[in-house]
Parts: sequence; structure tokens; C-alpha cells
Amino acid sequence: MKRQDVKNTTNDEEQQLIKKQKVVETSSCPYLDTVNRQVLDFDFEKCCSVSLTNLNVYACLVCGKYFQGRGHKSHAYTHSLEAGHHVFINLRSEKVYCLPDGYEIIDPSLDDIRGVLNPRFNTDLVLQLDKNPQWSRAIDGSQYYLPGMVGLNNIKETGFVNVVIQSLMRVTPFRNFFLIPENYKDCKSILVHRFGELTRKIWHAKNFKGHVSPHEFLQAVMKASSLRFRIGVQSDPVEFMSWLLNTIHADLKSNSRIRNNNIVHHCFQGELEVVKDGADASRMPFLMLGLDLPAPPLCNDTIPQVSLFNIFKKFDGETVNEVARVRYRVTRLPRYLILHMRRFTKNDFFVEKNPTIVNFPMKNLELKDYIALPTSNKYDLVANIVHDGKPGDGSYRVFVQCKSEEVWYEMQDLHVAETLPEMVGVSEAYMQIYEKQQ
Repeated sequence: MKRQDVKNTTNDEEQQLIKKQKVVETSSCPYLDTVNRQVLDFDFEKCCSVSLTNLNVYACLVCGKYFQGRGHKSHAYTHSLEAGHHVFINLRSEKVYCLPDGYEIIDPSLDDIRGVLNPRFNTDLVLQLDKNPQWSRAIDGSQYYLPGMVGLNNIKETGFVNVVIQSLMRVTPFRNFFLIPENYKDCKSILVHRFGELTRKIWHAKNFKGHVSPHEFLQAVMKASSLRFRIGVQSDPVEFMSWLLNTIHADLKSNSRIRNNNIVHHCFQGELEVVKDGADASRMPFLMLGLDLPAPPLCNDTIPQVSLFNIFKKFDGETVNEVARVRYRVTRLPRYLILHMRRFTKNDFFVEKNPTIVNFPMKNLELKDYIALPTSNKYDLVANIVHDGKPGDGSYRVFVQCKSEEVWYEMQDLHVAETLPEMVGVSEAYMQIYEKQQ
């Protein structure tokens, strides 16, 4: 029999099974006590472990493996007979079935599993996230975690993705938008939906473990970026941040039915006035500002340092860029200001890293005194991405502020630890996010 015929037969049996299925209460199902929550992991690509298809996939709640279908010729049905595992959840509909009998199990004790598979938030819950810190405990009791401050698996050379995700989780309106899927339910972008799923898992208070794997999000990134960013190849978080925000914005704007489909620009977009020699001034939007570091001394045992205000003068409207003969002036600052320090210089032979330490305030960054702005604009730091090591062979970590506790955390993949604010300022800052005071 051809593969297509087998697929059609399986689908036909599936439909017949659905028509005949019974609904059974807990007292009638003797297998609920075989469910093993400690082996359940819904972070990975939802494909059958045998056929590798992503259609009509069920998770075995006894061993955690994924199988296709539940008809008599399906892989889930066969697994139930061979392994003696009988409780399965449909990864799309979230309905739970007993196999090989084929009946649906209705029981509220399974709701926590549905919550981990697809975390849900309402508006009231979202508004409380930054007000009341609620520590949670992993299902095996091995660790406590604070929702929103969980580690992320480094799949393979994906630390650049993890620090960007952790930074964006501190941008409150951006995070809140993606915590509620109804905000973007009409969007066809897989990337948008995978980012939303990852956001909900990071902030879910009842996860079975104290960390999250961004595997499905990374699969969407690789496809959407045409492998520009991919598992196994370390990339630049500044380039990834720029690509991600622009892509999400374009995907949301493609559907006019999405409310607040300009959430990216609402949070991050500012405006520059650009003046070239002999030309009229023009206005251009920006999502982040690049700051040039001074050249470090050739022979000096001390670590070079520079003030953030000194390198920010690039945007005062008076300082002239000597190469392009152009002046920049910030005419409108965004609600969240992303800055990146140009630490790396590439030439035909190698990449050089500028080790200059940038001295910056963590609170009350006032830009009015350094660039011509009509009103006061004070900012507080919420995320600081750092590069450690040599160019091309280093690693990334990020310092983030936990608003509910008003403390700082250092995060690098699965490592999450509270840190002193003083440690944030002595690192080689590479990209920062500042929040405008309201």
C-alpha cells in the first residue's frame, strides 16, 4: 500500500474513532495514576517520534514521547499496546484520551498539564506580574524559580538569542502584548506565535521545571531568517535584536485586524534629524542607537573608560561625523531606548574588540543636558547585555532588573543568580535597554 493510502486510511479510522468515542469520568479510568509529570516537556518541536510528522500529534503522559494519531494503525495506538502506556494528550486540542480503548478522559486533575502545554494569562494577571513576586517550585522539588526570571537552554551556540529574549522580557508593554494570544490571533506569522508561546512559558508560575527551552522559537527564527540566524552558529545579539524587532513589526502590520499592531514602534521607535553637508535636513526613525567607543590606548596597563554622556554627544546635532560629514540630532526619544556600543571592528583579516568600559547611570539617566530636547527625559536601565572574552570566541550574558523585587539578576543560559547593582556597571556593556520614567 502506498504511503498516501496509509495516511488516508489512518485519517478515515481517526474520524470513525472520534464518532464512536465515549467520555469517561475519573472513576472509570484506572490509568490516571500512571501519569508522570516529571518526564513531560512541551518545549520541543511537536513532531511524532516515529514518523516525524507534525500533524495530529499526541504526547504520552506516562513517558513524555510524541506520537501521531490514535486510530488502530497509528503510532500512539501501537505505543499504548507495546509499552502499556494508556494516557495521551492531543497537543493541539488539549483533550486527553485513554488508549487503546479510545475514550476521552475528563478530569480537573489534568488541568495543570494543559497549563504547562499552553500557559494562559488574563489582563488582571498580567497587570500583577511586576507587583507581587510569587516564587514557584519545580515539580520534582529540586529548585525554586521566580516567573520571568527562568533560565533558557542553550541549544547549541544560541546564547546570543537567549540574552535578547531575556532583555525583551523586561519591556513591560511588549511582554504584556505577547502574554495574551488574542492580541495577535489573526497573525499568520509562525515567528510571532512562537515568540508569544515562549513569553508565556517564561512568565508561567506553574511550570514543571525551573527553566525553558526556546527550541520551537529557534526553529521559527531559522525559517523566517532563511538561516541567517541558526542553531550551531554564534551570531551577534545586536544584529539579532534588530532583525527580530523589524520582522515582528512587519508580520504584525501585515494584518490590519490586529489591535495595536504597531507595538514594536510604540515601545522602541524614536526619530533622528540627519544633516549632511550641503543638503537639507531629513528625518529618519530608529529602533536603536549605535554609540562609537574611543580608540583604546596602544600601550596602557589600565582599563580604558569613557562616560556614556561623552559618546552620546554623537546625537547632539553639533558633533560632525568625520567620515560621512553628517550630523545627527535626536528629535524624539522612544519609551524604551536601546543603545549598543560598537565594540567590534572588522577588517579583511580579523575582528578587533574594543575593551573600553562605559560608565553609565543605572537610574535617572537624563539626556536633556546632553542633547537638545524640549523637556526632561529620564531613563532607568532595565537590561544590560555583556560580551565576555575574545571576539568570535566569547560569550554573552545579561543583567536584568526584576521589578517585582527591585533587585538585579545575572543571566547566562541556564544560570540565573541575584547580583549586586555594582556588578552591572563594571562589565563590558554591549547593548542596553533603558525605560523612560513615567
